[in-house]
Amino acid sequence: MEEEKVLLNATVCLLVKNNEVLLGLKTKKIGAGCRNGYGGGVEIGESVINAAIRELEEETGKKIGNKFITTLPEHLEKVAIVDFHNTKSDGQTFVCRVHFFIVRVWFGEAIDTDEMENLLPFDINNLPFEQMMLADREYFPLILNGKKIIAKAKYGPYQKELLEKVIIQEVNSFLED
Repeated sequence: MEEEKVLLNATVCLLVKNNEVLLGLKTKKIGAGCRNGYGGGVEIGESVINAAIRELEEETGKKIGNKFITTLPEHLEKVAIVDFHNTKSDGQTFVCRVHFFIVRVWFGEAIDTDEMENLLPFDINNLPFEQMMLADREYFPLILNGKKIIAKAKYGPYQKELLEKVIIQEVNSFLED
């Protein structure tokens, strides 16, 4: 079985236009085989905003060639902070804080990469939950319909099962960044 990824701080960008969200299929690491937005780990010394833009560019093709998606910091709308409490198969736990952004203005187009493929648009009110990570069905409808949230989800090994009900709190703004 593949090694369990440990990630402590990450980002996800959800590309939204005309009441549709573009979701790709993750091919490896946390969320492999599931549809999600583009994102990944925040590097040491990197801001969350810069990480979100870098990951968006990398996962849409920047490392491969000249086709990729980018955006500007002012086009990132922070909509969620979700703390994922993950229990590994050896019983150890770690918390990954994920900062979610909606991006309504971007430049370029995505190509399939070794991390994300098969980018498709989905109506924000008819999401492919059966193809998404389990906790996503709890808060994606809220954040895609204008709510800002702070949430906590507890996953078992390889994020294949939720150990408890997802806790969601609506907020007006975020204090950190």
